[in-house]
Amino acid sequence: MRLLRSGLLAVFVASAGCGFAQLPAGTTDASGTPQAVSNEDSARLNQVNDALEKGDFAAAVGLLTRLTGEEAHKGDPHLWFDLGYAQEGLDHAAEAETAYRQASAVDAKYFEPHLALGLLLAREEKLPEAHAELAAAVALPEENKALVARAFRALAHIDLGTNAADARDELLAALKLTPETADDALLAAETAERLEDPPAAEAAYRRVLKADPKNVEAIAGLAHVLVQEAGVAGEAKASDAKAAGAPASASSSASDAKVGEAEELLTAALAEHPGDAALTAQLAAIYAGDSDPARSGRAVPLVEELHAKNPADASVARLLARLYTRAGEPEKALPIYKTLAAQGGAADPTLLDNLGSTLMHLKQFAEAEEVLKRAVAKPEAFASVDDLADAYSDLAFTASENGDPQEVLLILGMRDKIAANTAGSLFLAAISYDKLHQVKQATAAYQSFLTAAGGKFPDQEWQARHRLIALEHMK
Repeated sequence: MRLLRSGLLAVFVASAGCGFAQLPAGTTDASGTPQAVSNEDSARLNQVNDALEKGDFAAAVGLLTRLTGEEAHKGDPHLWFDLGYAQEGLDHAAEAETAYRQASAVDAKYFEPHLALGLLLAREEKLPEAHAELAAAVALPEENKALVARAFRALAHIDLGTNAADARDELLAALKLTPETADDALLAAETAERLEDPPAAEAAYRRVLKADPKNVEAIAGLAHVLVQEAGVAGEAKASDAKAAGAPASASSSASDAKVGEAEELLTAALAEHPGDAALTAQLAAIYAGDSDPARSGRAVPLVEELHAKNPADASVARLLARLYTRAGEPEKALPIYKTLAAQGGAADPTLLDNLGSTLMHLKQFAEAEEVLKRAVAKPEAFASVDDLADAYSDLAFTASENGDPQEVLLILGMRDKIAANTAGSLFLAAISYDKLHQVKQATAAYQSFLTAAGGKFPDQEWQARHRLIALEHMK
């Protein structure tokens, strides 16, 4: 029996074996030309088969190394493939990769080496090379539908982080060949989330939970999607209600129901899995977003307990720091952000923006400006344009507090290239032009600020109106 070792991406499935018919005496080589197999060769091939079936990879490597080194057998791609499988069984990744590549070099249309090498490279986190091998595999004819489906699934997992549309199409290709599994439904849900399709994600998570009601990953995912849908639905229905002249509360029942279901799911799951990081984080997010102070106050102690149990988990630490900031306790967030930055997060612009913003709220403006400048030094590293725009806004505010109006205008100029003006950015521009005695520009900026503010910033609006009166006398 010819075997295929499945070196899999550790993040998505466990390793599994798949059987193939071994070449018996008298069959054909890769070129299709009949080969006579001597009794001695037949005996050695049987020894290889026995060793592979018993998992005696060391013996198999010894036998196959001798066979592939012989002139009569070095052109047999199946032996090279078996050698790769045996080497992988010994955790000799480099040797396995060499053997698989040799099998493909001898027979470019041999499906299994491309698949095996793609999975091996994926496990080694060499994702671009893995993708190339798996793409080569699915482009070849292969009768074993399960193997082709495995290649498509592996491609989908690789593409999930960079091209969700391709991941979706690859998963659909796999499902045309083999039935959907729970792992497939989870992948479909994650793909739908990345494609900003919450209803499809919700449906996929519910399929998982129908088959496995206690699947923690699916519960956390469904709760996240329900809260997301509630937010989107709440905003849309509130807008509709306002247009119809109805009170905003009339539109909130559906959203409340989704949040309520999410909370119920998470609470029940945490009762069975106390301290689970994903479940706790989701429940904390629900509490934190509640307008009732009694409920929103539950978020911080929940995550404090989780952080105490998982002090090395950076994602939990960041969540706790964000909650402290939201609760008006930046002094508690500051040491967390500083620790994360010291532990290697200094290259993360979002973390630096969080740290800089916290310093800003604590009125440590000089240090805040230095940190925020490092944050925006690599604008391409931000997760979104909105995040980058927020970082520019924070930096402009700190530069203003540090008495550098020229720097403020330079920063706002960079922000203007990626995002629309806000009342805050217009006010910063206005007072900066004012400090530089640029009367015309200051006047225009104050007027634009008053239009954008619309009564929401009474103190700043009062200042703007009085400065406009003063500037009028300076023309």
